Amino acid sequence: MKMARLALVFFIFAISLATLGCDDEKTSEKPEQKQEQVTEEKKPEVKKDTKPKAEEPKELALKIYFPNEDGTKVVAVERKVKTLEKDKYKAAIEELLKGTDKKGTISIIPKRTKLKGVSLKGSKLTVDFSGDMVKYFVGGSTGEELMVGSIVNTLTEFNEVKSVKILIDGREVETIAGHMDLTMPIERIKSIL
Repeated sequence: MKMARLALVFFIFAISLATLGCDDEKTSEKPEQKQEQVTEEKKPEVKKDTKPKAEEPKELALKIYFPNEDGTKVVAVERKVKTLEKDKYKAAIEELLKGTDKKGTISIIPKRTKLKGVSLKGSKLTVDFSGDMVKYFVGGSTGEELMVGSIVNTLTEFNEVKSVKILIDGREVETIAGHMDLTMPIERIKSIL
C-alpha cells in the first residue's frame, strides 16, 4: 500500500509538472503573438498605382501647307491644335483636310476625302486616304503636284519624318491623276515652296 501511495503521489506530481510546463509555454507564446499582431498593425499600407497615367493632350503649333491662289507654290498656314503626341500626324492631316480660309490660299484636296490612317516606320510616314481623293480630284499636273506637295510638306515639318508614302484605301497607287509617281515615298518638295 505504501508503494501504491507513493506511486500515486509521484503520478500526481508528474502530471502537475507537465501541466505547469504547458502553461508556461502557452504563457510565453501569448506575448509573442501579441507582439507580432502589434508589429503587423504598425506597418503602413503601400498602395501601388496600377493605372498608367493617361497622356494629356497638348497644344501643338502646326504648319499646314496649302497652294497659293496662283497655283505656283504651297504656303504654310499656322494652326494650333490640342492633341496627344501619338496623334500629331493625324491632327496635321485632319487640319489639311479641313481646308483653308486664309486669304491668298486655296484648298486642293477634294472635300469628301477622309483620312483612313497614318503610321511611322523609321523616318517614313505612310498616310492612307479614302478613294474619294482620286475620284473627286479635278486638277491637272500642277494641281496634282500641289496636292501631293501640300501633304508631303505638311508631314515633313515633323523632324523625324523624312519621306511620305501615300496610299489610297490601304493600297499603293501609281498616281492620283496620272502625273506624279506615288509608288515610292516622296521627300519634301522644295520646288513648290
